Amino acid sequence: MHPTSASSTQATQALALVESLQSRFVQGLEKTGGATFQRLEWLRDEGRHGGGKRFGVEDTQLLGRASVNVSQVHYDDDPDRKLGSASAISTIVHPANPLMPSVHIHISWTEMKNGPGYWRMMADLNPALPNPGNADLFASALKQAAPDVYPAAAEQGDRYFFIPALGRHRGITHFYLEEFNTGNFEADLQLARSVGEAAIDTYLQLLEETKQEGFQASEEQRAAQLAYHTLYFFQVLTLDRGTTTGLMVHAQNDVGILGSLPPRIDKNLLASWQSRMPEPQDRLLDKLLRALPNMGTCTIDESTKQKLADAVRAHYQQFPEALNLQASGNTTPPTVDNHR
Repeated sequence: MHPTSASSTQATQALALVESLQSRFVQGLEKTGGATFQRLEWLRDEGRHGGGKRFGVEDTQLLGRASVNVSQVHYDDDPDRKLGSASAISTIVHPANPLMPSVHIHISWTEMKNGPGYWRMMADLNPALPNPGNADLFASALKQAAPDVYPAAAEQGDRYFFIPALGRHRGITHFYLEEFNTGNFEADLQLARSVGEAAIDTYLQLLEETKQEGFQASEEQRAAQLAYHTLYFFQVLTLDRGTTTGLMVHAQNDVGILGSLPPRIDKNLLASWQSRMPEPQDRLLDKLLRALPNMGTCTIDESTKQKLADAVRAHYQQFPEALNLQASGNTTPPTVDNHR
C-alpha cells in the first residue's frame, strides 16, 4: 500500500522540494560515510491521509545515528479538519566521532484550508566540542543562502534553542523562520531550497574535512560528547514543540519522530537536572527517567523510544497547560507540527 498525495499544487511543489533535499543529503552521507542507509516507510491512516519515508543508519564508523525523514500528511477528504496538508523534511545526524558536530535541519510547508500556508525553516549546528571555525562556516553559508532574513532567523533560532533550566543553548549557531510567508510562493520555495541545500552541503563539507584530518578522539572528548548528547535529549523531549505536538497528534510514527534522539546518553547527568525544572515539567523528566534503562550510560533503542513517546503523551494529557512551556520563536503556529 502506498500513501496518497495532497491535491494542492503548492503542496506538490513542496513535496518535490523536500524529497530532493532528502536524496541530496542521503547520497552525500552515504558517499562520505561509506554505509548504505536503510529505507523505512510509514502510513497515516493506512495511507489514506499520506505518510512518509525515512532513511536511517546507526553505529557505523562515521555515524552514531542519522535519520533523514520526509513526509506529507493531508486531509483533502475530511472537511472537519482545519489542516489541509503538511509536507516536510526533518533530519538529524549524530556522528560517532565527537570532533564532528551533530546537525539538525527541518524544512516544511503547511497549508490551512481557511487561510494562507506557511513555511518553517530550521538549521542548527550542534557540536559536542567547541569549534568556532565550523560555526562560522555554517553561519556564513546560511547568510549567503538567505541574506535578507538571516538576522531575524538567527534571533528566532537563539530564542527557540535556549534551555532555561540550564541557562544555555542547544547548538552553537541557529537559523529558524517560523510561520514564514511573504506572499510570493515561488520566491519562498526558492528560499527554502537555498537554505536546505546550503545547510546540507556545508555540513557534508565539515564531515569530510574532519574525516580527512583523521583526528582520534580522547576519552575526555567522548565523555564530553555523551554529556552533550544528554543535553540534546533533554532539550528535544522537554522543550521542542515540533516533537511534542507530533507525538500528541498521533501514535503512528513514534520511532520516526524520535529519530532525532542521540544513540546514547548519561542517565545520571539527566537525573541531576530534575531539581532545576519548573512544575510540572519536573514530573515530565521523572517520567522520562522511568522510561530509560539502567543508570549511567544507556542506549536509546527503538523499544526505549516507544516508552519515551508514551511518557510524553501521558504527561501532556495530564498537564495540557504545560504545552505553553514549550519553546517557540516569535509565534506559535495555528496548527500543530503533525506532518511527521
